Amino acid sequence: MREEPRSTGDLDLAIAVLAHIASDSILLRRFLDLTGIDASDIRRAAAEPGFLAGVLDFVLAHEPTLIEVAESLGVEPQSLARARRSLAPGDRDYESST
Repeated sequence: MREEPRSTGDLDLAIAVLAHIASDSILLRRFLDLTGIDASDIRRAAAEPGFLAGVLDFVLAHEPTLIEVAESLGVEPQSLARARRSLAPGDRDYESST
């Protein structure tokens, strides 16, 4: 299967989502609790392959959060899902096979 190139726009969108999470104390606490990452390690972790896809997974897994983040960023929720697929390492057919 041919890999699609990562879009700078997708990276920028994922970074904006991370910034949004970081700016919301309740959302940040939930993110930290679910991922097990320390707040002091986020900057380092953000440089790791797959981290930003994981940030988008976090948002996509909870519809109220997805809607709130999309509205806050002025994008359609589907654009977050597209960005996730673009940034995700591995098998792009995984979601459709589950």
